[in-house]
Amino acid sequence: MLVSADRAVTLPRQSAFQRMLSNGQLKMILIFVPPAILVFTVFVILPMLQAGLFSPYKWSGYGPVPWALNEDTGKTFGRWVGAQNFDRMLSHSAFKQSLINTLLVIGVSIAIQIPLAMTMALMIYRSSRINTIFRLIFFLPYIMAEVATGLIFSFVLDGNYGLSKSFSDLMGWDKAFFPLAERPWAFYCILAVIVWKYFGFHMMIFIAGLQSISNEVLEAARIDGAKTLQTVFLIKLPLLWPSITISVFYAVLGGLQVFDVVMPMTAGGPSNSSHTLVSYLYNFGFIRLNIGFGSAVGVFLFVVGVAFAFLYRKTVQRGQT
Repeated sequence: MLVSADRAVTLPRQSAFQRMLSNGQLKMILIFVPPAILVFTVFVILPMLQAGLFSPYKWSGYGPVPWALNEDTGKTFGRWVGAQNFDRMLSHSAFKQSLINTLLVIGVSIAIQIPLAMTMALMIYRSSRINTIFRLIFFLPYIMAEVATGLIFSFVLDGNYGLSKSFSDLMGWDKAFFPLAERPWAFYCILAVIVWKYFGFHMMIFIAGLQSISNEVLEAARIDGAKTLQTVFLIKLPLLWPSITISVFYAVLGGLQVFDVVMPMTAGGPSNSSHTLVSYLYNFGFIRLNIGFGSAVGVFLFVVGVAFAFLYRKTVQRGQT
């Protein structure tokens, strides 16, 4: 049967479900999505729900849930205190110091760590053997475990046998210098370690962004007579804006979660001067068996993190895929 050329032949349009079924996407979704949802629910959703439920109670963590009735005493395992845990948290001087320290971590990450990472990325982003070696050297600290990093620098900065002792001897000081036991040197040391450790992570983000810039664009700029700095500030940096926003996003969320470096180096000392929000939660919540108070701090952290992620996505990252 012949069909005239001017007659359009329309095929039945497949629905989205039919397309997913035909190309195998539905099978992949059914295989990989349920385990991911299960893991996310067990390790993120349920703990946050529990923290929200425990936060209005004064509870040591022993026994069942705090609102359960103790048959021996006739009272619940926890005592309802309402918003007192939040009031105590906001009025606690150690919490205020930990909040300031967390903001300092974020500020140093954005103002020092990211510019340094971007500068190094601009120097070694081109493909060559020597640049590959430099990338490996700068990225290795990020691979190292945070606890191992903290332990190493706690030894390095020890006044009895670390580099601090060598420096004290070099300066001719009679008394050894213990930077991790002095305020505010302890937290300055933590900031330096954080910059050193996560510098390579941001550098690799910028290297990936620089390598995605078309060579034709750079060549056109050179033909038009653009100098090196003009190429950097007028072409490369504007095209790096998506990478910059991602790097800042990770820096802020990472700053809110700093914990593993702090504990082996100072454990929040001296006199609670080097706590971050997470180490404060751990020390005043779990170590002191005040699970209700620790849950209140966890709820505060969760609200701050979610609010930042939502506002950042709606403002800075608007229109980015």
